[in-house]
Amino acid sequence: MTRSRIAPLAVFGLAIAALWPVNAGAKVERVEIDSVLPAPRLAGAPDYEIVSGRFYGEVDPKAPGNAIITDIAFAPRNSRGLVEYSATFTLARPVAPDKRSGVLFYDVPNRGNGFVSANPYGHVQVMSGWQGDIAEGLGLQTLRAPAARRSDGQPLTGPVLVRFVDMPPGTASAAIVGSIGRPTAMPLPVSLDTRRAQLTVQMGQSGPRRAVKARDWAFADCSRKPFPGEPDPAKLCVRGGFAQAAAYSLVYTAKDPKVLGLGLAATRDLIAFLRHAPTSGASGVVNPAGLISWAVASGTSQSGNFLKSFVNLGFNADENGRIVFDGINPNIAARQVPLNIRFAVPGGAARPGEPGSEGSLWWSSYHDTARRRGTSSLLDRCQATSTCPKVIETFGSAEFWGLRMAPGLIGTRADRDIPLPSNVRRYYFPSVTHGGSYVGGFPMGGEAVPEGCTLAGNPNPMLPEFLGLRQRLVEWVRDGRAPPPSKYPTLAAGDLVKAESSALGWPAIPGAPQPDGKLNKLQNQDFGNGLRYKDLSGVLLKLPPKLRGEIPQRVPRVDSDGNEMAGVRSVQLIVPLGTYLGWNVVARGFDAGSGCGFAGGFIPFVATRTARLSVGDPRPSLEERYGTHDGFVARVRDAAARQQAAGWITTQDAEKLVEQAKASDVLVSDR
Repeated sequence: MTRSRIAPLAVFGLAIAALWPVNAGAKVERVEIDSVLPAPRLAGAPDYEIVSGRFYGEVDPKAPGNAIITDIAFAPRNSRGLVEYSATFTLARPVAPDKRSGVLFYDVPNRGNGFVSANPYGHVQVMSGWQGDIAEGLGLQTLRAPAARRSDGQPLTGPVLVRFVDMPPGTASAAIVGSIGRPTAMPLPVSLDTRRAQLTVQMGQSGPRRAVKARDWAFADCSRKPFPGEPDPAKLCVRGGFAQAAAYSLVYTAKDPKVLGLGLAATRDLIAFLRHAPTSGASGVVNPAGLISWAVASGTSQSGNFLKSFVNLGFNADENGRIVFDGINPNIAARQVPLNIRFAVPGGAARPGEPGSEGSLWWSSYHDTARRRGTSSLLDRCQATSTCPKVIETFGSAEFWGLRMAPGLIGTRADRDIPLPSNVRRYYFPSVTHGGSYVGGFPMGGEAVPEGCTLAGNPNPMLPEFLGLRQRLVEWVRDGRAPPPSKYPTLAAGDLVKAESSALGWPAIPGAPQPDGKLNKLQNQDFGNGLRYKDLSGVLLKLPPKLRGEIPQRVPRVDSDGNEMAGVRSVQLIVPLGTYLGWNVVARGFDAGSGCGFAGGFIPFVATRTARLSVGDPRPSLEERYGTHDGFVARVRDAAARQQAAGWITTQDAEKLVEQAKASDVLVSDR
């Protein structure tokens, strides 16, 4: 369906907004629908259609719920004194209104990525743009946010840090970008004079950091013209090219920051609109979501961090004081998202010098004496307004090893378990990579080696259990049916220990790397007094940040196979084919030998006892564990039945696992 054919029925303008009584502090001003298309059929689901378009909103910068947005006081205003933004959205809804469950399920996009589809439960599925530093592109969810400037027209400025690590051989110049997964353009410098900026280089992790002389680098493109190249504020050129196995850090003064915190308000206002806007009006225009009684949100990784910040900063109360999301699921999300910061890089991923773990990380009140930041919790603001959601938090091993999850459980002193409030459940998936394997099954050699790493990829999944828990969240919100008790590692149970072989009980596997030195350290980073640390909001004045010591962390201990024990175990972990790791090893370059981001690894068991003894592997072989292929299948069938009976997986999941075990090569010599 084209825009021209549907525009008369699809634009939510001033007339319909007037029918929906809202506080003038924030509202969706209009919605433009670009297309309404049939969704691919899903067995067991009603017919669905997918609605895509853009919504336009405005916020009062002086309203209490908006004043927390960094630099909103400097944003341009319209004739009504309001700050405008717009963002994309897509929703999937049952075609027949009587097939809709009344539940709105919001999937927070990750770096603009996401999709909606037919749903067997009849939920309306929604996603929308919130990240304003992503270039607009087909299928991406993006936000248009204004740039902030002083009232006299002079630019707002501040320091920016950009790192360049392991540049490819022969690189003459490099784009100045941030984020991972989807590089985002960094703000432009105030001046191209390199004497007003600083570039340092470090050769290897243990090498000293030294300054690169101002005459030996330039804001320039050297791809067509030798150094100093052609002036370009968006590129960096180094005389003689970038050194190998090196990390460069560029700090410069930037101008014209986008008000990226508006992404929080945009999400709040869209969901409030879809929940409360009329389903019919004098013009015949209808709310595209229909009647909504409950709203639930799930975000994975960066998107889960977004949900934590959304609640922490008070955005789960709309401008009329109503709750926005009745339930949230931050999945594999160890931090807050560094979004509400001048010159923010919300697509960062816990790399050196990046903020994210500085704010509140815990659901109950905790006194952060180690960093002298007082007492706080992620729920302080929503408790004050009685708008706290029900929370199901899900995560796995890689979040401990690569994303610094431990302080959220045991604080910055690592000396006690922080209890969970009654509206929060926590479930841990042991021995999985970031997000778990999406392939599943029983591959004997693991998955493909993650890029830049040493060990095979970790094939241990968490998806069946995770999807089940998301539905439990809906039932908790809609029906009041509480999910199972939380299940995660604790200090009290002896589950959490130092990330050292001796403390972990790590088996001496011949030729395999040890976990020592693979933990992503959590530094106490001092970004200056322009940052409101509890809120992870404000202005970073010290870049790179001053390091004021290391915050202790803990990781789950392992059994004699090297596999973690606490939490909700998958059938693959109950019936293992090897050692499933939440960490891996960088193969080469600047970080060689350290933990490989948040990629997990896999060390397979030896097939036979004879082969095991010949290499000195202390872990029993597949033959010793299961005897034959049929014995392995029987063990999988038993484990799947037990996990199904406990409610962690569905009947369909259990049957699928048994079929995958039958089709596997485990202890089959003629395949």
